[in-house]
Amino acid sequence: MRYEKGHKETTRRRIVETAAARFRKDGIEGVGVADLMAEAGLTHGGFYSHFSSKEDLVRAAIEEAAIYSVQRFDRRIEEGGLEAWIRAYLRTEHRDHPEKGCVVAALASELARHPKATRKGFCEKFAKVLTSIEAHLPASMTTAQKRQAATGIFAVLVGAIQMARAVDEPKASEEILEAGIASALALAQLKTTAS
Repeated sequence: MRYEKGHKETTRRRIVETAAARFRKDGIEGVGVADLMAEAGLTHGGFYSHFSSKEDLVRAAIEEAAIYSVQRFDRRIEEGGLEAWIRAYLRTEHRDHPEKGCVVAALASELARHPKATRKGFCEKFAKVLTSIEAHLPASMTTAQKRQAATGIFAVLVGAIQMARAVDEPKASEEILEAGIASALALAQLKTTAS
């Protein structure tokens, strides 16, 4: 059977996008290749015409998810500044839908156990996020202070969203999100405004 030009690239992209969402939702180890291919509407046997291994797919999916996260971050910053991004990051929708959210919050602890080559693209996107946060911090901060604050802000956000997802009491989860917002804004030296 002959396929249209670009069919292989389109199919690969569908697999990567499906994997990026599923890995963020269920974890890398929680997703099997056969299930992933079925969800993408493909057979398990077709996997190896696109990827040499699951780890190869993990690299591509993490890169895809990181690019998506950075694009959303840039858009949110452009629309409303750093405070708007902080508040958007720690909203209940992000907490409740990891498959659509930040790859760092969803997979950082799992990625730490993967090969350096798998983490490379992830680390590059992470560095871009820190640089973007730094660019939106007060001019009165030194370069070193901005780097420290940006790292702290992102660490607070990631930790808060992970904790909010882990607790089983809705009120406690909301309190964690609110505390994360207040802490991140304090690190950014931004005045808090009403939600």
